[in-house]
Amino acid sequence: MESMKLVAMDRDDIEVISTHVQDSVVRVADIMWHPEDKRLVVALNRFDWEAAGCSDCNQRRLSALRFDRVLTCKCREVSPKKKDEVLNLLAVEFAETTSPSGIVTLHFSGGGALRLEVECLECELADLGPTWTTVNRPSHPDDTTQLRG
Repeated sequence: MESMKLVAMDRDDIEVISTHVQDSVVRVADIMWHPEDKRLVVALNRFDWEAAGCSDCNQRRLSALRFDRVLTCKCREVSPKKKDEVLNLLAVEFAETTSPSGIVTLHFSGGGALRLEVECLECELADLGPTWTTVNRPSHPDDTTQLRG
């Protein structure tokens, strides 16, 4: 599979990127906030859902998720001091405030989140290298519950 490069400039675009980064593994040390450049870069090991068509096709890719025009970056239950902590990225969302500005939220398992206030949405997801095989395939419990009467 070829390397991926996607750009997001609106809510629909960020939903596509969110789908591709779901279940990515991120070390806290690989979250780089550069306030002077108004940029946040997250290096992540992305699960390659496009290649996951069979049970033996589980792969990860080193990728970068970059946000530009970031005014603030706030953390909830993510400590910058815990550099070796590993996070599981669940989703990326964008909520427009006063057009074109808004809030980008990166949601991690366990309730952690990064909240970015942005001038406008400018995001890029780019694969940086080859894939490697993994024995672990992310799974999500069924969201439906059965009612018992």
